[in-house]
Amino acid sequence: MLRPALLRAGRSLRPPTLAASLPASCGLSPAWGTSPVRPLQLSSALCAGHNKWSKVKHIKGPKDEARAKTFMKLGMLMRIAVKEGGSNPDLNINLAHLVEQCRSKNMPKASIDAAIKSAEKAKPASQHMFEARGPGGCLLLVEVLTDNNSRTLQDIKRLLNKNGGMLSDGARHNFNRRGVVVVPGHSVSAERALEMAIEAGAEDVQETEDEEEKLQLKFICTTSDLNKVRGSLEGLGLQITSAGLEFVPRNHSSLDQEQLEAASTLIEALTDCPDVVRVWDNIQADS
Repeated sequence: MLRPALLRAGRSLRPPTLAASLPASCGLSPAWGTSPVRPLQLSSALCAGHNKWSKVKHIKGPKDEARAKTFMKLGMLMRIAVKEGGSNPDLNINLAHLVEQCRSKNMPKASIDAAIKSAEKAKPASQHMFEARGPGGCLLLVEVLTDNNSRTLQDIKRLLNKNGGMLSDGARHNFNRRGVVVVPGHSVSAERALEMAIEAGAEDVQETEDEEEKLQLKFICTTSDLNKVRGSLEGLGLQITSAGLEFVPRNHSSLDQEQLEAASTLIEALTDCPDVVRVWDNIQADS
C-alpha cells in the first residue's frame, strides 16, 4: 500500500532552543526574523504518539502483496503526472520525481517504462478529492482517479459509512499543499537536520517512519521551492529518497488507541479501493 500520504503524523524536530542549534555560519542575531535567511517555521511538537500511529497504520500483510499495492498506486500517480505534463521525465518534473520514487522502492526499470507507456494509452479519467471525517473526528482527504464519477462516489460513501466515517465539506481547509523532500533519518541528527532545513530554505522538518518503520526526515517547503530545497539538500550531502507535493495538516486530531485502530481500518479500506490514489490524514496518537 502506498502511504506517502499517511506519513504526515511526523514529530517536528525541536531542540531545546532554536538559537542554540543554529550554525555560526548562518550569522543569525537575536533579531533573526529580520535576517535575509528565511526563518524556519516549526510546527508544534508531536510527542511520542507519532511512532505508535506509524506502526498502527502500516500494512501488516505479506510483503509481496504490499509491494504490489505500492507499485499499483505509483502507476496511478504516474498516470496523473503524464496526463498533466507528458510522458518525458526530462520535460515533466513531477514524473521525474515519481520515477525516482519508483527506483527507491526497487521497482524494476521495465515496470517503470511499462507504467509510463500504459499511462500514455490509458483512457481519459478525472481526478477528484473527497473530504471526509473519520473516527475520533480525524480529517481525511481521499484523492481518486476515475472514469466513472458516480461509481467512485458511491464506493467512497459505502466505505466511509461502513468504517465510522462520513463525507465532510471543509476538511480540505485543514491541509496545506506543500513540497516535501524525504531523506533517510539515520544519517543526520535532529539538530543538524534543523540547521540544514534553514540553510536549504525549508519551512519545517519532521521525523517520521516509512512502511518498513525505518526512520526518515521530511523537509517541508512551499511548492515553488521544492526543486531548490531538494538541490540544496543534495548539495549538503543528503541522499534524497523522494521529492514531491503532499497535503500537510495545519492542525492534528489526537486519537486514543481504540480510535487509532478504527482510523487505520478505515484508511486501509479506502486505500484498497481501486480508484483511490492516496489518502491524507491529520492523525496524531495520544502519547
